[in-house]
Amino acid sequence: MLDGLVWFFTDVGMAFVNLFKALSNPSAWLDWSNKESLMRFIYYGASQELFFVLFDIFIVVTAIGLFRRQILWGIVRGFEWFANTVGRFFAYASLFMVLQQIIIVFLQRFFRVADISIGPFGYVFTKDLSWFSEELKLYNALIVALCASYTFVQGGHVRVDLFYGRVRYRTRKIIDMFGSLFFILPVMTMIWMFGWFFMWRHLVTPKVAASDKIELLMRKSKLLKWNVETIGFSPNGFDGYFLFKILLVAFAGMMFIQGIAFFYRSLLELIEGPESEGKYLDKDKLDDELAETVAAIH
Repeated sequence: MLDGLVWFFTDVGMAFVNLFKALSNPSAWLDWSNKESLMRFIYYGASQELFFVLFDIFIVVTAIGLFRRQILWGIVRGFEWFANTVGRFFAYASLFMVLQQIIIVFLQRFFRVADISIGPFGYVFTKDLSWFSEELKLYNALIVALCASYTFVQGGHVRVDLFYGRVRYRTRKIIDMFGSLFFILPVMTMIWMFGWFFMWRHLVTPKVAASDKIELLMRKSKLLKWNVETIGFSPNGFDGYFLFKILLVAFAGMMFIQGIAFFYRSLLELIEGPESEGKYLDKDKLDDELAETVAAIH
């Protein structure tokens, strides 16, 4: 128990030192022309050191924000704006998915076309029709991964309200804060940590693992080179499956940010009372006819 406490507070204190070192020497981890620099970026991108740096920043910002609540409201508005902007943009992937599927059906069934060539800027991109068929999965992944935090902001996720709707306002806000700290943030941290190395295993060689120490990775860096995986499930099928690994990390990062925003919003609404509920919340609004249709369906 004592050793665990010593380890925790030591890492909390060292996080400030590590943050200063990273900011004062960015070339040590951002100069990707240097193999050791790239390997440091890979290691520290999902490391214990990064976790405690973020933990320290969270504690400091929260402490300051309790005295200057507009700082926390600014963070909430910024994070929610980011989630809404990204989500609203990539929601159009559903439209492109439908249109592309219609085009594929017509070209395949009626015109018996074997491949499609696209060359609006002089460079002709030609792929087999099966490539475009499998690429539809990417649109679905874009919607799931990059619109999840947007859906969260809009209140679109399904909730299991066994007793949440019956409790008092303050109790609901405490439940929301507890859920952010002990469910959203830990789960997203785990997805990020394993998804990060899973992504890099398909981008570089030699392979990296979450269990590798920095000393081992520095030795591996001598052989480091880019090796982006472009293997499809079929000979002429979609070969960009490494994008799904990147989207997994993007999903975890965006939902982690939204977990922090939701915690701060719940905390501020708890402090300021019921009149602040939904303050600055940018929710989509349906026009009158569509709203009546949705209401009739429900």
